[in-house]
Amino acid sequence: MKKDIHPDYHEVTVQMTDGSSFTTRSTWGKAGDLLKLDIDPVTHPAWTGVHRLIDSGGRLARFNKRFKDFALKNQDTEEEKT
Repeated sequence: MKKDIHPDYHEVTVQMTDGSSFTTRSTWGKAGDLLKLDIDPVTHPAWTGVHRLIDSGGRLARFNKRFKDFALKNQDTEEEKT
């Protein structure tokens, strides 16, 4: 194995969203650093079954404002056809 080409592999503490933590080894950060997770198995929709829409920069609000009447127009035209 070549010397000085591999990253430093050290212990870091990982903090979950619920406040619990565990120690693991990683190449992330420096030895003893704290890695705070934004999404983990406790909060991720794939494991919880709860899907939330996250509005970043007001995009969701703009989308809802722009297309708020879209479904109503389609339902009215379908009712007129029958």
